[in-house]
Amino acid sequence: MNLIPIKFQDACDYIAIYHRHNKPPTGHKYSIAASLDNEIIGVIMVGRPVSRMLDDGLTLEVNRCCTDGTKNACSFLYGAAWRVAKNLGYKKIITYTLECESGASLNGAGWIPEKRLIGATWSRSTRERQNQPAQLMNKIRWCKT
Repeated sequence: MNLIPIKFQDACDYIAIYHRHNKPPTGHKYSIAASLDNEIIGVIMVGRPVSRMLDDGLTLEVNRCCTDGTKNACSFLYGAAWRVAKNLGYKKIITYTLECESGASLNGAGWIPEKRLIGATWSRSTRERQNQPAQLMNKIRWCKT
């Protein structure tokens, strides 16, 4: 496997095809692709934390990690995402998995489970939002520092 740079729109296009339950994000700080035999086998998109409370200027969030199922591709991308963040001066990187997902790729990349979160709507009386099914499911927040 090799790491290659990927443009935002190309990473979004890949996610639109392969991701199981999420749409592409609306922005990013950077994206990285994994390739094998000159074919893209996965992408990872990293941006500011979605939660305002975690957006301290020193933390990034993996907003999407998506592969075609190639063995070890997710761990490979999670490791790369942290190395880039650390080299840019960030102190922490986080991501979320659904509670029903094993987190094996994150474990393999040395990330640790930080917190269990109960799924809930993001909609408020002052700001209605369309809920994605995954938003309502329980999650695990993982981190690497």
